[in-house]
Amino acid sequence: MTRLSTRTLNRTTFERQLLLERADLSTVDATERLLGLNAQGPNLPYLALWNRLRDFEIKDLTAAIEDGSLVRSTLMRATQHLLSVADFRLIRPAVAPLLVRVQRNAWGKSTVGIDLDALVADARRLLAEGPLTRPQLGKRLAESRPGADPTALGWTVQYLEPLVHPAPSGTWNVHGATPFASAEWTGATGKTDLPEMIRRYLAAFGPASVSDARAWSGVGGLKEVFEEMRPELRTYTDENGRELFDLPDATLASADLPAPVRLVPDFDAPLLAFADRTRVMTDEVRKAVCIGASVAATVLVDGTVAAKWSTKKTKDSVELTVEPLRLLSKVERAAIEAEAARLLAFTEPGLKGVVSGMTG
Repeated sequence: MTRLSTRTLNRTTFERQLLLERADLSTVDATERLLGLNAQGPNLPYLALWNRLRDFEIKDLTAAIEDGSLVRSTLMRATQHLLSVADFRLIRPAVAPLLVRVQRNAWGKSTVGIDLDALVADARRLLAEGPLTRPQLGKRLAESRPGADPTALGWTVQYLEPLVHPAPSGTWNVHGATPFASAEWTGATGKTDLPEMIRRYLAAFGPASVSDARAWSGVGGLKEVFEEMRPELRTYTDENGRELFDLPDATLASADLPAPVRLVPDFDAPLLAFADRTRVMTDEVRKAVCIGASVAATVLVDGTVAAKWSTKKTKDSVELTVEPLRLLSKVERAAIEAEAARLLAFTEPGLKGVVSGMTG
C-alpha cells in the first residue's frame, strides 16, 4: 500500500479546497466543489470564497443566497453550513440521526412527555404561513403546551425538522435572530445515501480515513459503509500507518507545489474536516487554534497554520492583527502583510486598513 507524506496530503487537500490557486468558478459551483461552507457567522462563507475565487465580490454570494441557489441550515456536526440545494438534499438525510441524537442530549429532559411528532407537525403548519424566528416559533408552539419551555421547543424543531434560514439571514454583515422556513421545497427528506456522501467528501478532502469522515460529518456507522465501498476506492497509508481512502480516479498533488499565504476565516473547512489535523497544523498549534468549540481565523503559510488573525474596526479605520504561532521570516511577514491588506480592501473598502502584530 502506497505511503503518503504529510506534505503530499497537505498539498492535495489544499488543491481540492482551492487554496493553492484561486479558481474561476461561480459561487454555487465552488460551494459544491468544497462540499459546503461553514456559516456559523454570516460573513464566514464570504471570506472562505474570497480566499478561493478570482474576482469574487460580496454581491455574488448574496445573490445566490437570495435566489435560493444556496441554502443555510443545521447540517454537518450539527452546525450551520451553506450548501447548494442539491447537496442539501444529499447531506440533510445523512445527518438526520446525528441531529436526533443532539436534540435528545441537549433538550431531551426539557421535552419529556411532549409528543415530538405532533410538535414537528404543528411547526410545519405554523411555518407554512411564513418564516418565524426560533423564539417566535417556540412561543407559538408553547401556547398549546402549557408549562413547556419555548426555548426547548424551538431548538427541538430545528434539530428534528429540515429547515432553512432564508435571506437576508446569512448574508454579509446581517446579524440578529435567525428565521426558520420550511425546507419542503428542497426535497431534503429523501433516502439516505451515505456512499455518495463519502464520495463527495473524498472528492473535497481526500485521501482521508474513516475517522476523518466521521469528524467532518458527525455521522456514525461509517466504518461499515467504507468497508462496503472498499472495492471501488483506492487505499493509502499516512506516515503514521493510518489507512486512508480516496476516489479511484482522484489525483494527488505534488508535494513540491507552492502554497501561497491565505487568511482563512473561523471554522474554515480544512481545519475541521479531519480527526488527524496534522496535515494542516501541528498538535501544539491546534491547542492554540481550536479551543473548546471555537476554531480561530488563521493565517496559512506554506500550507500550514502559522498565525491567528482578528480585526478591530473604528470609525475611520480597521486594524487586522496577526498573532504568530511560530517565528515568521521577513519574507513571510511581507507576504502576510500584503495578503492582509488585500483582505481589508475587500471587507472594508471605505476604511483605512492597518496590519499589526507581526514580530520577529
